[in-house]
Amino acid sequence: RQGDKWCIYPLYDYAHPIQDALEGITHSLCSIEFENHRPLYEWVIDNLGFENKPKQREFARLNVTHTVMSKRYLRKLVEEGLVDGWDDPRMPTLSGLRRRGYTPSAIFDFVSRAGVAKAYSVVDYELLEHCIREELNESAERRIAVLHPIKVVITNYPEDKVEYFEVANNPQKPECGTRRVPFTREVYIDADDFAEVPPPKFFRMKPGSEVRLMGAYIVKCNEVIKNSDGSLKEIRCTADLETGNGMPTDGRKVKGTIHWLSSSFAKDTTVRLYDFLFDIENTADIPEDKTYDDYLNKASVTEIRGAKIEEALSEAPAGERFQFVRCGYFVKDTKCENVFNRIVGLKDSFPKAQK
Repeated sequence: RQGDKWCIYPLYDYAHPIQDALEGITHSLCSIEFENHRPLYEWVIDNLGFENKPKQREFARLNVTHTVMSKRYLRKLVEEGLVDGWDDPRMPTLSGLRRRGYTPSAIFDFVSRAGVAKAYSVVDYELLEHCIREELNESAERRIAVLHPIKVVITNYPEDKVEYFEVANNPQKPECGTRRVPFTREVYIDADDFAEVPPPKFFRMKPGSEVRLMGAYIVKCNEVIKNSDGSLKEIRCTADLETGNGMPTDGRKVKGTIHWLSSSFAKDTTVRLYDFLFDIENTADIPEDKTYDDYLNKASVTEIRGAKIEEALSEAPAGERFQFVRCGYFVKDTKCENVFNRIVGLKDSFPKAQK
């Protein structure tokens, strides 16, 4: 519209300081490539006589392992359907982190620990995981989920009996109280907690051995029932009914403890386990003859259908976070019905010296 009335180039360098001055900005923080633009920024401010004189300061971009911060490439992932939108839980966007279950305070803690510098650096993604894990360990209530359920029948327990055990909502915070978890003749345990031919030092359920059902009885695995195709159908056990939430009276030691859910009360859900978006640790190291596409992690999400959860979890509001006992921290998805996203696992591999 102005034609050749105004000869201003580049327009961004002209508009940037004016807008900052008009809006009362004190410091304009830019990535390091704008360092050479600072003299022009200051010249515009000085020569237009603004009372408010903002200052431009530059710092290196926040680079995180196993991901990219390029909006151009992230847009490509969205437009090509390689991720589920800008809020896909694998995306390094605020909306993606929010849907993944990260809290504002954990992100702020991460940025604070990473610090600000002018030199190029890459921050380990595990620091971000450590920050949210540390927060949720204190704040998240515990619930039980069996991701890969196998049926266990306790043959010496009455078929029509329902018993309730008191379980802490958060051992870190006694003020969170307890809840009652139902116990019945048939329960689910996780497939990872059973081995028909166990490796050395396997202290979970195995034929002929005892294991503690967390918060309930000690049971002994007596028989493994299989389907006609050889797959596992159910496990038959007997319970020491004198050990309800207590130790054996004869003093014998039981090393393993596993989580469980009553098959009569458990509800079905879908669980999504997320991994890094890229296989390569530092995407800046990608060779010139390769592209980001060559290093996309094709197994960055695993969907588990038919996982079992406590009855109350099916009624939990979207966005609520929990620790699934022995499994990790999870959040109820805000877009999909009856889906839980894993925020982070329980194990903290980030070196203590770097925390």
